Amino acid sequence: MKEILKYAYDSLKDVDPNDIGSTLKELTNMFPSAVTFSSSFSYEDQVITDFIANNAPEISIFTLDTGRLFPETYSTWNSTNDHYNIKVKAYYPNHGMLQDFIQEKGPNSFYESLENRKSCCFIRKVDPLKRALAGNSVWVTGLRAEHSPERQNLSVVEWDDANQILKYNPLLYWTTEDVVAYIRDNNIPYNILHDRGFISIGCQPCTRAVRPGEDFRAGRWWWEDASKKECGLHIKQ
Repeated sequence: MKEILKYAYDSLKDVDPNDIGSTLKELTNMFPSAVTFSSSFSYEDQVITDFIANNAPEISIFTLDTGRLFPETYSTWNSTNDHYNIKVKAYYPNHGMLQDFIQEKGPNSFYESLENRKSCCFIRKVDPLKRALAGNSVWVTGLRAEHSPERQNLSVVEWDDANQILKYNPLLYWTTEDVVAYIRDNNIPYNILHDRGFISIGCQPCTRAVRPGEDFRAGRWWWEDASKKECGLHIKQ
């Protein structure tokens, strides 16, 4: 792990950290055919997709189709494919695991307990993510420090021990205003739910619009304590 991080830091030392396009290109030089990006078609992910399409199109792009996404998210997925002439690859929940979980717990059991909700997230997101990351060396994400208290101590380049992969968070220190301005200035397709008060967009049953004065993360799993609002994709071990 330390060797990989050192290799990445040494290779990127002459690259301006604010130059995302150059950093993406350097990562593909360091790890040919082994850099991948996970998109949920959020504001942040649309910005990164634009950087990839214009600077390092060899980076693969995938999404986790949980089966319970908003119709607007699927529309954004389609318009993104058309806009950049790409085909974002989808990974789906394991059929057997999902079937057994719903049979035992019910389709909306995630409202009943934190344990059920985390089990649902594991089946629909964490397990498919591990399959998507398999064989890759670098995982590009749209994480930003503003997303949650747990994400304010992250590094732009870090080691993800849970997935045994180097993680690159290019927009970590971007503000929401930065992201929205980039979307607007570059005419990038985006999820219209953002215009309706949705800041963080996940599965439809677990996401709502944020009310004036509420915390950034209030719209996700709103029935839970704020300190527990992670799905498991970015949990450090």
